Amino acid sequence: MSDERREPAVTTDSGIEVRPVYGPADAPDDPRTQLGEPGAYPFTRGVYPTMYRGRLWTMRQYAGFGTAEETNRRYHYLLERGQTGLSVAFDLPTQMGYDSDHPMAQGEVGRVGVAIDSIDDMRVLFGGIRLDEVSTSMTINATAAVLLAMYVAVGDEQGVGRDRLSGTVQNDVLKEYIARGTYIYPVAPSLRLISDLMAFCAREVPRWNTISISGYHIREAGSTAPQEVAFTLANGLEYVERARAAGLDIEDFGPRLSFFFAAHNDLLEEVAKFRAARRLWARLLRERYGASDQACRLRFHTQTGGSTLTAQQPLNNVVRVTVQALAAVLGGTQSLHTNGYDEALALPTEESARLALRTQQILAHESGVTRTVDPLAGSYYLESLTDEIERRARDYLAEIEAMGGAARAIEYMQDEIHRSAYRHQMDIEAGVRAVVGVNRFVEDEPPPEVPQPDYSALEARQKARLAELRRGRDEAEVRAAADAVRRAAEGDDNLLPPIVAAVKVPLTLGEISDVLREVWGTYDA
Repeated sequence: MSDERREPAVTTDSGIEVRPVYGPADAPDDPRTQLGEPGAYPFTRGVYPTMYRGRLWTMRQYAGFGTAEETNRRYHYLLERGQTGLSVAFDLPTQMGYDSDHPMAQGEVGRVGVAIDSIDDMRVLFGGIRLDEVSTSMTINATAAVLLAMYVAVGDEQGVGRDRLSGTVQNDVLKEYIARGTYIYPVAPSLRLISDLMAFCAREVPRWNTISISGYHIREAGSTAPQEVAFTLANGLEYVERARAAGLDIEDFGPRLSFFFAAHNDLLEEVAKFRAARRLWARLLRERYGASDQACRLRFHTQTGGSTLTAQQPLNNVVRVTVQALAAVLGGTQSLHTNGYDEALALPTEESARLALRTQQILAHESGVTRTVDPLAGSYYLESLTDEIERRARDYLAEIEAMGGAARAIEYMQDEIHRSAYRHQMDIEAGVRAVVGVNRFVEDEPPPEVPQPDYSALEARQKARLAELRRGRDEAEVRAAADAVRRAAEGDDNLLPPIVAAVKVPLTLGEISDVLREVWGTYDA
């Protein structure tokens, strides 16, 4: 036996082996792997011909905390400093369909996002902001239909035509069952609510992206890059099937599908991941449904990786966020959120939120990476990684399809994510995976203190606001609106029109969600 020791394999963060050098043999001249042109099928190089030479990505900083008044002030602050789109973070009670005065909401009101109980809160949230002058992304899933209804109703009050509203609701409930947990109803009615929202927007809010199929939370839960691509696209295919079963034409709803991915630290693997996801989605929709270029074009938002941020030496996070944002831009993202460096400690301060926005602006205006489309294309290593991530994602998709699709493969995807997360954590604890400031180059210093709001006072204000709203309502109108939602939920009518009517009465988010709980029940994990 030879005494030579074999060096341990060098791999990407997702475990893909990396050789010392790559050459022409690693990017074969095969029609299936041709780069093609940006703006043309299969969109490996980007969804638009000129990409950022024609228009920069939307700088859409995710913000929401406390009350609608406080969050509205942050929106104005960011818009005045050059942000080009809004992104709403909701607190947990809002995400779970509970009003702020519900016992289940106690201690959680306004902590991880803004509390929105009624159309009154939504009016305040967008006070002084014309809804036809900004696009708004709302990270909301189980209660997406109710929040969209409130947004549409505020637009109606502003005199903004529904055909001029633009934005996105995340509306990706399968990902909640798989990775995140803010679900309410069983799988079947949840998917029905999604297809109802799609049909409503196709008719009345045509510029609205009716779903943002989210790999972000799958990655944040611990998946690898190929798993993030595969599980996200598997959920996307499930939504396509449900929409088609509801009578929608893929050429009508396909162009309004959007995606949401994470950007983590392995720069070149992340760039390859975005390119592979775009190409694989186009191929899947062309192969299965004969979709047009417009319908199979994958547009996506990116957020830098919250799970990669450290409470130790938090200023190091500025560098992490910059690397991740660069990966998103080099990968061809359509919009981008950059995390504040202090988010491992608390909600971001104004100073850290401004620096996060400035990070995007420096990439856009000083780095030079926007001057040409897909500047890393043709790199032997990058093209090899792109091919390998697509190949691994297809293997996962074949497994999921054999189980009957994403809705029936929830436990399989959960298990794969848990295994990957466990391996990742074990590697950190063993020192195999370096995290600067945590297991390498450690300093013995306490993390800085970050000021936090008085959440008890905030919760009390929100409860008082709700009590005042309820005192001013016509109870007969409230009952009639709730009954209309109930009848639609029990039958086959589209739920969005009665929900829009209900929020105008106004019924609260919790009251509408309770009606649906009564009819459908809740999901038991």
